[in-house]
Amino acid sequence: MPASLLRVLTCGSVDDGKSTLIGRLLFECGGIPDDVMLALERDSRRFGTVEGGVDYALLVDGLAAEREQGVTIDVAYRFFETEHRRFILADSPGHQQYTRNMVTGASNSDVAILLIDARKGLLVQTRRHAAIVSLLGIRDVILAVNKMDLVGYDQAVFDRISADFNALLDRLGPLSVTAIPLCARDGDNVTRPSSTMPWYSGMTLLAALEAAEPTRRRGDEPFRMPVQYVNRPDHTFRGYAGTIEAGVLRPGDTVINTTSGIEARIARIVTMGGDRTEATRAEPVTLVLDRDIDVSRGDVLAAAPRPILADQVSGWVVWMDETPLYRGRAYQFMLGTKSVVGTITDIASRLDVDTLEEVPIRELALNEIGRVTISLSHPVACEPYADSRTLGGFILIDRLTRNTVGAGMVTASRASRTDIYWHRLDVDKQARARLNGQKPAVLWFTGLSGAGKSTIANLVEKQLLAMGRHSMTLDGDNVRHGLNRDLGFSEADRVENIRRIAEVSKLFVEAGLIVLVSFISPYRNERVLARDRVEEGEFIEIHVDTPVDECRRRDPKGLYQKADAGQLRNFTGIDAPYEQPIDPEIHLPTLEGTPEELARRVIDELRKRGIIT
Repeated sequence: MPASLLRVLTCGSVDDGKSTLIGRLLFECGGIPDDVMLALERDSRRFGTVEGGVDYALLVDGLAAEREQGVTIDVAYRFFETEHRRFILADSPGHQQYTRNMVTGASNSDVAILLIDARKGLLVQTRRHAAIVSLLGIRDVILAVNKMDLVGYDQAVFDRISADFNALLDRLGPLSVTAIPLCARDGDNVTRPSSTMPWYSGMTLLAALEAAEPTRRRGDEPFRMPVQYVNRPDHTFRGYAGTIEAGVLRPGDTVINTTSGIEARIARIVTMGGDRTEATRAEPVTLVLDRDIDVSRGDVLAAAPRPILADQVSGWVVWMDETPLYRGRAYQFMLGTKSVVGTITDIASRLDVDTLEEVPIRELALNEIGRVTISLSHPVACEPYADSRTLGGFILIDRLTRNTVGAGMVTASRASRTDIYWHRLDVDKQARARLNGQKPAVLWFTGLSGAGKSTIANLVEKQLLAMGRHSMTLDGDNVRHGLNRDLGFSEADRVENIRRIAEVSKLFVEAGLIVLVSFISPYRNERVLARDRVEEGEFIEIHVDTPVDECRRRDPKGLYQKADAGQLRNFTGIDAPYEQPIDPEIHLPTLEGTPEELARRVIDELRKRGIIT
């Protein structure tokens, strides 16, 4: 039985021959069953690109869309073994739009095969993949220069490509690179030396893979286990299930819950095969402690020295969403088994994949790699990615769509501050609200420019004043004369505009006031952020719903006329998006009533909710 397992990633630009290489490798290692081989020969006649021969790429390209287009879309995993080793090969997509799939494949790999078309040399996508490989901690790279037959097996071409890649190493980090010239279609230097390239005397691809060392951990690493599940089938058993990410554990060892800082000893190590006297890295276990302590999913059980409990992390992010990443935007931040809200507080730079240098920026676009800082709503146990892929790797999830929009690697973290406290005052929000005879709340009016937000908000506040209520209106235009005068109308500035107003609204709620916010606030994510700043029931989203054609007809400030003439860029509803509320507390279709009638509807709703009496 082969002794060790090696996880291998293949990556490169589209049409470099990744799928063909893996298919050829599987064929020559005897990893294709007879029935699959028959199907491959049949499919080669229908979909293949090798005239009169077997197209080994079809063995890996499993999706119909991949076969029709001749490209890889999803990450395809294949298993095979030789006398010396077992392998898991991940064939990652070459298209830039599928960078997220490549990141997925790289996150668990030990070695990367970086393919290059000998005719094209290093491309932008090649550099991007090399940078991601380095950032994700893969240190062994096989530079597979493929399609040497199409350049006449010219050694000079191979040497030039190898030199070009080696010139990048100073900026990529400590990579160990083995360059191999290939013709994957014919099998040259895949598992056997090539007779067409006698000038190359190095290892074949298979020999290089068999000689590579898996990513190893130090034997003296302290124990780490993120808790995935609290196992309590009845009152007689309570265990904490998870996969050991580092270290060795035995009954009697002391562990600490990094969240609470409370220690306990291991009473039992329970597995499917029974109790164990020892467990080590990558093993799934259920741990029973010698005493009851507070442990929940997302906590990390660890041995000393324990991981940092951080409320802010910095690191690299590979951005995977068409909507850019902006400072001030909040996402679901997931690290290990812990999930909290993370707010982007800084975007320092972008990695230029041409020069591999950092370029200062304010936003991060699709498939770009940038250095960011994230503030966390609750402390999270983490370590640098270089020390722990599990406690140093995170993903960012859109809180509305639930799509994964970013993958990141922690490079630094700030320990949760224990010297900063929320100072509780005797005169608090409840005391101020009682004095005002009302419940504090944020009335968030959102809608297109010209929809009537400010008009209705003004009428609502006049009625509140007549009733003796205490309120404050924050109007989008008015605030830009002072607090937000430094902001423009780019998407990044719009995000920051709403973030600041959300914080100001919270302060007014703390003062016991009814806050009327009249802002276009075009993005749902920012309205969710504003809602999160106050307590349950204190945020009332009011959609002032007016069709854009009616807003254009009204055009009280002449803005639509300027936007239509091209004199005003990034205007919401024209050349910038407006994301309508999905389920607002109050919906005001302005074509169905006068502003006065709509304002009374708001007042009636406030009474129903107990905001006013």
